[in-house]
Amino acid sequence: MLREIVLDTETTGTDAKNGDRLIEIGCVELINHVQTGKSFHKFVNPTRPVSQGAFAVHGISDAFLADKPLFADIVDEFRAFCGDAPLVIHNAPFDVGFLNMEYARLGAAAPPPIDPADVVDTLQLARRKHTGAANNLDALCSRYGIDTTRRTKHGALLDAQILAEVYVELLGGKQTSLGLAMVETHDPVTLLDGAGESHPTGPRRLRHRLTEAERAAHEAFIATLGGNAVWRTYLGEDGSA
Repeated sequence: MLREIVLDTETTGTDAKNGDRLIEIGCVELINHVQTGKSFHKFVNPTRPVSQGAFAVHGISDAFLADKPLFADIVDEFRAFCGDAPLVIHNAPFDVGFLNMEYARLGAAAPPPIDPADVVDTLQLARRKHTGAANNLDALCSRYGIDTTRRTKHGALLDAQILAEVYVELLGGKQTSLGLAMVETHDPVTLLDGAGESHPTGPRRLRHRLTEAERAAHEAFIATLGGNAVWRTYLGEDGSA
């Protein structure tokens, strides 16, 4: 079983090193690339004003954040939700930079920083798959026909849910939620889980579910087609699957 956490954040601005802070974290859980319906979502009081540029993007105001918990108050719940699962993030250095800066502010209680090498960056996946094209989240949604009419402003949880759909499309398949749809893989892809083990996905030959009588009748029919039948090339020289 491959468990992944798709994550998005909103912030007070774009520069974590110069004091900008996290204000929202949204995560959704994937099992074998299918959304399970489990999520994590918190707003965070950044103890500093939201920049006008950032407010124009997400619409989250200082007044709204005033009574929200501090990052230190939600970090344990956040880390418990993520566990050891690899993170899936669009433009990972941005979000990882903010998370690691928040970790560093915790001092002696800080968890280990997130290693960007352990994160699946969907922006890099998109750039490799669609070289030279626009690969921001809106462009990818348009390319893959993913509905974004529910998204009037950026929001961490909604963007994480949308990114989960984009991520599966980048891998070559489609999904909705666990139990309602299965991942449908079109292009062979090899994935790495959190332990570094490879898991090939892609088209697989289906196993036969024929009875012995049905198999015998089928082979008798194949025999009537003659030695040059194209069926033999597909099925094998002996005419069997």
